[in-house]
Amino acid sequence: MIRLQGIERVFRVGEEAVHALRGVDLEIEAGEYLSIMGPSGSGKSTLLNIIGLLDRPSAGRYALDARDVTGLSDDDQARVRREKIGFVFQFFHLVPRLTAAQNVELPMMLAGIAPAERAKRLAQLLGDYGLSDRAGHRPDQLSGGQCQRVAIARAMAMQPSVLLADEPTGNLDRHTGQDVMAVLEAVHHAGGTLLVVTHDPEIGARAHRRLRMVDGAIAADERS
Repeated sequence: MIRLQGIERVFRVGEEAVHALRGVDLEIEAGEYLSIMGPSGSGKSTLLNIIGLLDRPSAGRYALDARDVTGLSDDDQARVRREKIGFVFQFFHLVPRLTAAQNVELPMMLAGIAPAERAKRLAQLLGDYGLSDRAGHRPDQLSGGQCQRVAIARAMAMQPSVLLADEPTGNLDRHTGQDVMAVLEAVHHAGGTLLVVTHDPEIGARAHRRLRMVDGAIAADERS
């Protein structure tokens, strides 16, 4: 499903070249559950952003579902991202003035999904993630765990095959974080591909496959 070959990512800081990723080769099959761990600055989030088509590699090739997406136009990458990839972030990134239901519905509206289909998916998502009684609440009226559930529901609104989570428990207490991980893992159990970037070794150990990154390279690749 996901195949990276010789991926490099170089950022320019003044006159200095910073190598965020160095020659990364990686294959991920459909339905896998991976964690990506490593110290700050090791390239974890950069790797996730490239897999999620939020960033472009400086060199190398990226194939998603056997299609080379490296050189696609911005519009074509956005289309692939919208259709195939969901994102969950540490700080939720919900729209403050919208209710939980409106936040979940937003990507479907932007994609032009018909109102009847939107309403059907929205009701299902709110029910699946335990948010039906919070549908009319804005983010500032929700707990951190509820906000993250809204973010996960929004990420799943377009029924992606890949879900990427960048430090999804980093802004939550341990108990709430465990609950959120169970919600994310339900996506994997339903057949989705799940990638989780985390600093927490306990969270990372839950994955069936664990990558450890050091200085922009994959230093270890372990499977349960």
